[in-house]
Amino acid sequence: MKKKIAFLLPLCILLAAAVWAFAAGDAGDPLASLSYLDGTFSSLVDSRVDERLDASDQTLLESAERGDLTAADAAVWTETRMKQGDALSGMTGTNVMLLAGSAQVTYTSGAVVDATTGTVAASGSALSARHRYIVAEDTSAAFTVTSKTAVLDYQGSYAFAYSDAVDYNAMAAALKALHLFKGSFTGYGEGFDLEAAPTRLQALIMFIRVLGEEEQALAWTGTTPFTDVAKGSDAEKYVGYAYDMGYTNGYSATQFKPAGAVNAYQYTEFVLRAMGYSSAANTDLADTFVRAQEAGVLTAGEVSMLQADKFLRAELVYISYYALDAALPGENRTLGDLLCEKGVFTGLERADAAAMVSGRRL
Repeated sequence: MKKKIAFLLPLCILLAAAVWAFAAGDAGDPLASLSYLDGTFSSLVDSRVDERLDASDQTLLESAERGDLTAADAAVWTETRMKQGDALSGMTGTNVMLLAGSAQVTYTSGAVVDATTGTVAASGSALSARHRYIVAEDTSAAFTVTSKTAVLDYQGSYAFAYSDAVDYNAMAAALKALHLFKGSFTGYGEGFDLEAAPTRLQALIMFIRVLGEEEQALAWTGTTPFTDVAKGSDAEKYVGYAYDMGYTNGYSATQFKPAGAVNAYQYTEFVLRAMGYSSAANTDLADTFVRAQEAGVLTAGEVSMLQADKFLRAELVYISYYALDAALPGENRTLGDLLCEKGVFTGLERADAAAMVSGRRL
């Protein structure tokens, strides 16, 4: 009985919230009187809750007998990564929380309650990050991703509809399977942080991995002229190794600015250097995209996207993933072939990673 009450408590809350949403009036009369709250409103909520509790007894019993539903299962929050245009549809009692990216909620009737603020979320409105949204009684709502990627936490009855948009999430998972992308220490979204802008240090680490030289970098024991990189840290090893190898010049003679922003031109230049199409001696990035197209690292559509959009870790993953298929200068081998030969990943891992990503390039 305690489990049943625990399962139904959120439902009782959303029932009360739904009744309040429709009883509280509009902008011209936003407040209900105290007498109404103590009398009619409270009686109505009590009555509705009692009805739903009584009606749920048989439903829960039948579900338990079938073995397809338990109170504990219903209370579990599940996290998922989604891409632009993907939608999670929920019915009465479904809970949704946006952890990263952006999304909006739509419904034709009823209400969706923002339990964090105690207000009704209007249909078509954007979700606020880390707010708990509850689909109210007699409501069917869709939570649709509007950014390139997003992370949603959800609970209750739901169904998914998937778009054919570029799947940056799948590319990140593929690169992780190839030991080229390890993500961050963020506790959600597999640590991919695809919705965040990459830092100079993150871009450099990815560059070194694409070179197939991460082991050498972490074994580096030297000193750097950069005062803003912690001594003895892994960051110093990556930066020091890259500096000694001539892969990077730093931001200035004494600063690397590891937390500084990196743009699409700079990261694409890093990839061209990794493949042998450029070097640190080239500091003019005006023609970087032109050279990337000539090398087969980028397509015209990808260049247009990178020029128009804010550069996020999602784009860093995109460039890195498709660079693996580009040929090395004057060779029939690709970057992926070279890394496979270096032992960064196996042929089987490469095939498995390729199977994770579907769809065509931009």
